[in-house]
Amino acid sequence: MKHDDEMVLKEIQKNTQMGMTAIDTILDKIGNDDFSITLSRQSLHYADIHNRALDQILQQDGEGYRGSQIGEMMLKGSIHANTAFNVSTEHLAEMMIQGSNRGITSMWKSLKHNGLATDETVELAKELMDFEEKSIEKLKEYL
Repeated sequence: MKHDDEMVLKEIQKNTQMGMTAIDTILDKIGNDDFSITLSRQSLHYADIHNRALDQILQQDGEGYRGSQIGEMMLKGSIHANTAFNVSTEHLAEMMIQGSNRGITSMWKSLKHNGLATDETVELAKELMDFEEKSIEKLKEYL
């Protein structure tokens, strides 16, 4: 597997894993059923993209992304701290929008630094970024 492909695919996995973890962490704090359904659908889409990235890596005998438990704990801790005094739908939507923006930025950086990635890998990365942008637009309805 080409190094650039592996790096981009791992970034896709990292971003989707963070999205799924964030959603999983805040789902029990949500009081709006419609918002909860929206985030659950997003999580399913993250899982689909995550698995397709992993499939590409495994097809070429690469090694998938392995997140650290410390990183996951830090993400969950940050979410809990940011929702300690405010669990309004507006606040949770804003947090998810900020996370999606960070995800888009990290994907652009990964693509820029790994310019030799194949079309298939770049296409999946762009699909994730498009999904993130559409998710942001959907989440704006809850602000």
